[in-house]
Amino acid sequence: MPHFNPRRAFLQTLGVAGITCASSLLLAEDKQLTEPVFRVGNLPNPVGNQKEHPLDPALKIAREGLEHIRKNVYDYECILIKRERVGNALNDEEYMFAKVRNRKVDEKIPLSVYLRFLKPEAVKGQECLWVEGKNNGKLIGHPGGRLSKLTPSVWLDPVGPIAMRGNRYPITEMGVENLVMKLIEKGERDRKQGECEVKFYEDAKINKRPCLLIEVKHPVQRDYFDFHIAQIYLDKELNVPVRYAAYTWPEAQGEKPLLLEEYTYVNMKLNVGLTDADFNDHNKDYGFH
Repeated sequence: MPHFNPRRAFLQTLGVAGITCASSLLLAEDKQLTEPVFRVGNLPNPVGNQKEHPLDPALKIAREGLEHIRKNVYDYECILIKRERVGNALNDEEYMFAKVRNRKVDEKIPLSVYLRFLKPEAVKGQECLWVEGKNNGKLIGHPGGRLSKLTPSVWLDPVGPIAMRGNRYPITEMGVENLVMKLIEKGERDRKQGECEVKFYEDAKINKRPCLLIEVKHPVQRDYFDFHIAQIYLDKELNVPVRYAAYTWPEAQGEKPLLLEEYTYVNMKLNVGLTDADFNDHNKDYGFH
């Protein structure tokens, strides 16, 4: 029987969540944090066709939401429920407790993320932590389950093959600000095309909280569309997105669309006062070793 190596097993199974930043991010001596160059979230006006498009009202809401997050949301805690299709396989739901501190350029605060997996049982107790521009850009993680006390923590490239195994996005794209920027990117690109339907539902709810649901649908499958249907839920009180789900076209006529990815933020608490200690691997409340 082959010798069981817990470290190797962990490296083969480690995954992190998110919705990538360039490797040349903030260094200790840097004066300023910079947004990844591929982001278009700062564009003042929509691009593409200048005539009215079905996506225009949704893009207006997204841009106002992004401005609100950047001005008023410093940090948050929540439970993130994530499910993704990677390749042809739809992964099981993963539940994790998340702490996120948003990037604040003027205050020289880097985007910071801490995750602790709650379930399923195979990954329960797994932790990972990443701070933009620190630790040579690497994340630190340790396994959950039976490997938790047997395997030392490891530093990994967040966009490398080990950290990305079983994930659609790296931890560097974690958080509601990144989510809104990504939605704006997709919307601006799709705005250049036709075949788009947009509906608004004022009476939607997530975890019993009133939400505005924005549903975007591309009826005809085209190579330049990433999804068939996308659903974005905006919490009316918090004014941030708390759920995003995207579906691809059904495999056969009459069948249901296939889930590509879904991310739901529940029990979200904004501006709880997270500090550097919340994103330090030496924090005594964490299990890094």
